[in-house]
Amino acid sequence: MELIVFDLDGTLLNAEHRISSYTADTLGLLAERNISYTVATGRNLHSAQEILQGHGFRLPHIYINGVLVWDPGSSSLAVGNFLNAAEVDHIMAAIIEANATPFVHCVTPEQHHYIFHPPVVHAYEQKLLDMFYSRLAANVKPLSAMPADVRITNINMLGKQPQIATIERNLVNEKNLVFYSGWAMEGNELMWIDIHHSMASKGNALSQLNTKLGVTRVICFGDNDNDLSMFVMADEAYAPANAKDTVKSVATDVIGHHNEDGVARFLRERFEL
Repeated sequence: MELIVFDLDGTLLNAEHRISSYTADTLGLLAERNISYTVATGRNLHSAQEILQGHGFRLPHIYINGVLVWDPGSSSLAVGNFLNAAEVDHIMAAIIEANATPFVHCVTPEQHHYIFHPPVVHAYEQKLLDMFYSRLAANVKPLSAMPADVRITNINMLGKQPQIATIERNLVNEKNLVFYSGWAMEGNELMWIDIHHSMASKGNALSQLNTKLGVTRVICFGDNDNDLSMFVMADEAYAPANAKDTVKSVATDVIGHHNEDGVARFLRERFEL
């Protein structure tokens, strides 16, 4: 079995963070040819579902860079590599020093997703909070309401570049933590950072998925540092023209820009769709 694996933002999605009509048609052609594909993204399940729905993503999905694997066929969620109390304390201390607002993502024992947060500090953080509310109104709660038995999958936030640099500097020597950052869609002044356990990665989750599905060959697409772990274990790995230089340097090849349907155009040529 050959499996195609897509990163979402900056790769399969366009600048509006959507699947374009051309890319949607291409996914339909893949499905007609029984060519298997799935997604490995830093997004959580809820923020990706509205994007993926109706586009034939029937195989298990990898979310939060490998912390969660969702099987849409059985509606089951495989979870692991949570943050422990000491790691959370270190993350929160780094965020407080940077004068930023943490958004703490959790999964309950009943496998419900919640986001807990303290009062926001900056107006741009309120915009992010409003976005979370629009998708998960009943599941976004104040940090003071977070119960002791939740399992923390990741902590993320928005900030200006000096704030994000402060957080990275304070966490760089934490061997059980990994963080990824980049420029936010809200504007070039803002960056995002996402922090989770170092054992969680797209590559590790994909390796487990390969074993479960009997995959013999992997073709993957990605643009950022969090894609490197699956680039290492893939048979072919492609970076769009907008990818980070570190990703391009280890890619099998560099293809078209994500906002010009680069992945879809490559697939149409590669599989003669």
